[in-house]
Amino acid sequence: MEFNPAELEEKQVYKLLSGSVVPRPIAWVSTISKSGELNLAPFSFFSVASRNPPMLSISVGPGVGEREGTEKDTLVNIRGQNEFVINVVPTFLGNEMQKSAENLPSSVNEFEAAGVTPIDSVIVQPKRVKEAPIQMECKLEQILALGSDHLIIGRMVRYHIEDEYYLGNYKINLDRLQPLGRLAGNYSEMSSFFHLPR
Repeated sequence: MEFNPAELEEKQVYKLLSGSVVPRPIAWVSTISKSGELNLAPFSFFSVASRNPPMLSISVGPGVGEREGTEKDTLVNIRGQNEFVINVVPTFLGNEMQKSAENLPSSVNEFEAAGVTPIDSVIVQPKRVKEAPIQMECKLEQILALGSDHLIIGRMVRYHIEDEYYLGNYKINLDRLQPLGRLAGNYSEMSSFFHLPR
């Protein structure tokens, strides 16, 4: 079986990609609008873009459902404010993260809708998710329009981690963190780790 992506519909290609590039980490991105409204939304097209200086990337697609043809609030806010926070999602925050993914109006505060607590950042204006064990404050480096999506690259300017998730020597306790991963329409719990060769 093989496919020519040029002959497929966008949704068909997306299903192949999102089911093959797995598991994907989830960036729970908090932003703030020009008028001060808080926004929180998850994105699984997320990765490290550079180690020096430290940069993170997220890819934001167009609006869906009743907001089809519009830009997502996350993209609009980052473009307008040049700042955002990436909160790491452990398994125990999965339901709250999913709630913030709903197609809510721009006027709705997803922190409240998801039942999580906004706390002040140190460098940037967008709030951090208090319940998230790891939060990374970012300044916008650049936005690249790539086909239907926008690749957002941010420079990490402050890193926060709860003490019980830090092993020392700049290492993370992944057994405790149990980060949530995205698998096409499902999720995976990262809870079993091993070294190779076995």
